[in-house]
Amino acid sequence: MLNSLSQPPLYVDLDGTVIKTDLLFESILLLLKKNPLQALLIPFWLIKGKAYLKHQLARRVSIPIELLPLNLEFIRYLQEQVERGRNIILISASSQIPVREVSDHLGFFIDAMGSDESHNLKSQNKLTRILQLNPAGGFSYAGNSSEDMVVWSEASEIILVNCDKSLASSLQHNADQVKHFDARTSPLEKFWQAIRPHQWLKNTLIFLPLILSHQLNQPSLLLQACIAFISFSLVASSVYLLNDMLDLNSDRQHQTKRLRPFASGDLPLAYGYLGAPLLLILGFGVALTLPAQFVMVLLGYWLLTSLYSFYLKSIFLLDVLTLASLYTWRVIAGSAAISVVTTFWLLAFSFFLFLGLAMVKRYTEFSNLQTLGKSSIDGRGYTVQSLYTLSTLGGISSLTAVAVFAFYINASDTTELYNRPLVLWMICPLLLYLLWRIWALARQGKLDEDPVLFAITDRRSQFVAVICGLLIWLAI
Repeated sequence: MLNSLSQPPLYVDLDGTVIKTDLLFESILLLLKKNPLQALLIPFWLIKGKAYLKHQLARRVSIPIELLPLNLEFIRYLQEQVERGRNIILISASSQIPVREVSDHLGFFIDAMGSDESHNLKSQNKLTRILQLNPAGGFSYAGNSSEDMVVWSEASEIILVNCDKSLASSLQHNADQVKHFDARTSPLEKFWQAIRPHQWLKNTLIFLPLILSHQLNQPSLLLQACIAFISFSLVASSVYLLNDMLDLNSDRQHQTKRLRPFASGDLPLAYGYLGAPLLLILGFGVALTLPAQFVMVLLGYWLLTSLYSFYLKSIFLLDVLTLASLYTWRVIAGSAAISVVTTFWLLAFSFFLFLGLAMVKRYTEFSNLQTLGKSSIDGRGYTVQSLYTLSTLGGISSLTAVAVFAFYINASDTTELYNRPLVLWMICPLLLYLLWRIWALARQGKLDEDPVLFAITDRRSQFVAVICGLLIWLAI
């Protein structure tokens, strides 16, 4: 067995090296979620330096260390080195408080050093500290970014963790002293995954007013609806990025959501900080080509989804009411894009239909949680004891949606719009079958946690939708 005297001490970076994420970005998100008003102080703290900013954040938020994603291949290497008697020191530019907490949690570092209120332990400052501790030289260093180049220049052993190829290639001149761990995945591929393009299918609701107003054969209106779809999708993806960043800790406790790009650490949070506002600007830029009413509806959608991400999602039942409203908002956006009036019947049908599906979503989520032996999720206003309430209210909402559709058939506006409105009655049993099947699969534990996406991609649901479309055509 080798002992600590036969090997140079190993100094290890934290952000991106031991953990896949960045504690500064994580701390800012926690402060945003905890107290958005205090987050307004961040620029003023930054004026006094990054070390001061990190210190202020560390005083105000507590990072759940046990949930942070680790570079597991490198962690196993560190454990092997500890077993061989090697001294390993954690040294990071993050604030001393969370650095010490990470060290205590992992348990194999002999010391842990981080930035204090006035000194940012990064790059040259980090090298100076290491050389003070090792005046005779001879140390190993593990890092992940270009900021570590100055430290590697003095190290006798270079360890690259979670690095991009360009950085790795620049150090190949001394390949015998270079070790590689946890190869980085493509950030662009993960970013594409994070903006959830598959969720854009939900935005096809924008075309519903165009279809129901019997103007699908108008090229100019069809073009306006397509532009509205693109604009809405860009803004929605912006919100998805924000939502996933704010939900990091709850997603990391979830059976499937822990694999999302930000929660897993496979996508740096910097992509979210830059991507969310960029997509938002692009979305509204596209919207400016449409009527001003659509721009106002889009702004309302963004405000409501942002409020949901920050606050409403944690409130019992209010979260599902908000989700149902957001789906209905897509229908309103479709009407605004082509300047038609949205009928009360369409709005009521849409709201109750999607309220029921939102409750299916929560029911499935907490039913799966019960299977895993858990009772609640951080940041959610439900427990497994809420399943009966969700099932009952969700079933009532689904039946109400069908009832609203039945009243719609007998409305005077409907009889004027359709030559054979009685044909529409055949849609009612199809809707009942579709909604009953979704609830049945949910109770059997066979449903994905996004019932709307399931209904869009499921073969039987697609068949029912086609039949309903044909019936509407026959009624016209």
